[in-house]
Amino acid sequence: MNIHEYQAKRLLKEFGAPVSEGRAVYQAKEAEAAAKELPGPLYVVKAQIHAGGRGKGKFKEESAGAAGGVRLAKSPEEAAAFTRQMLGATLVTKQTGPDGKKVGRIYIENGSDIETELYLSALVDRGTGRIAFIASTEGGMNIEEVAEETPEKIVTIQIDPVTGCMPHHARRIAQALGLKGAAAKQCGKLIPTLYKAFTEKDMSMLEINPLVVTKTGELLVLDAKVGFDPNAMFRHPNILEMRDVTEEDPMELKASEFDLSYVKLDGNIGCMVNGAGLAMATMDIIKHYGAEPANFLDVGGGATKEKVTEAFKIITTDPGVKGILVNIFGGIMKCDIIAEGIVAAVKEVGLDDPLVVRLEGTNVEKGKEILANSGLKITPADDLEDAAQKIVAAVQG
Repeated sequence: MNIHEYQAKRLLKEFGAPVSEGRAVYQAKEAEAAAKELPGPLYVVKAQIHAGGRGKGKFKEESAGAAGGVRLAKSPEEAAAFTRQMLGATLVTKQTGPDGKKVGRIYIENGSDIETELYLSALVDRGTGRIAFIASTEGGMNIEEVAEETPEKIVTIQIDPVTGCMPHHARRIAQALGLKGAAAKQCGKLIPTLYKAFTEKDMSMLEINPLVVTKTGELLVLDAKVGFDPNAMFRHPNILEMRDVTEEDPMELKASEFDLSYVKLDGNIGCMVNGAGLAMATMDIIKHYGAEPANFLDVGGGATKEKVTEAFKIITTDPGVKGILVNIFGGIMKCDIIAEGIVAAVKEVGLDDPLVVRLEGTNVEKGKEILANSGLKITPADDLEDAAQKIVAAVQG
């Protein structure tokens, strides 16, 4: 689960991190009054979407202007004008894809006199099972290029969960960022603050880009992107309240309502599988035979007929799907239940595209019998390889 920049900054401020004063705006008429509440004289107007690269992004609408999703205003009136242009417009960045995202919120922040831009993030390193801080002197909008072209400028510091964040970790990060004097001391306070926020709020990712040193020597969190572990959100109802469902893929949102693990991909073969490992293997073998999966969809080990029906509906909602592969191993889940769900879904939503079904496990013969007697155009498969070959051949002509 992700939240907007202004929400992330508000959260980090509660832990004591240094952030600029700002105001969130939902309607253009609120913008001028919101800006006048800030010290000024400069104001930064930021489109709030769940994607990076906003400063270099472009709006689809000509009326939104060509200055990107982060703009510097010299007066409250100009901040209001920028807000009117951006609210409701569609911003396209490297991370949104060509469709872009509609801007429904604006963050007006007090301008900062920047001396240096740095990069700092924290994430869960799956390889070591530890939280890792990543630091670079090359902060700003081009961090992706830095990682690709000059990776030696990026330093990773692992935190041992037994000891937690220690003073020497902060000193190493300050050194990696090239900080000295007062700024280094401020970094010594900031790093344990961020570590505490990360662990207490079950974050999965925290990115500050840029972390800046102002011309007066202050360390300041100028931008913040925060993601949380969705499995831990039952512990944080206040964070769940920050969820902006308009930023989420409609099909992924629908899947979450039925406790389905769904991720949309760019291929044309829809997949319905039980078990994450089997789902990954299914996607791999589709690619092996020259096609691309349209989604990751795990219906889980104990899916009901109704759950399978909803999963099938979600797959068929995707206009990019040209064929469907159902691959089920019935352990806790019974194959006849899966078969009943497939038949019910096809009869309800219709099916014009090829459908290949591979069933194995508990009640498999009963499941195959249900499919065979359904009167529907369903192609059975003996095993995963056979299923992949059949669906790829059907989709490719």
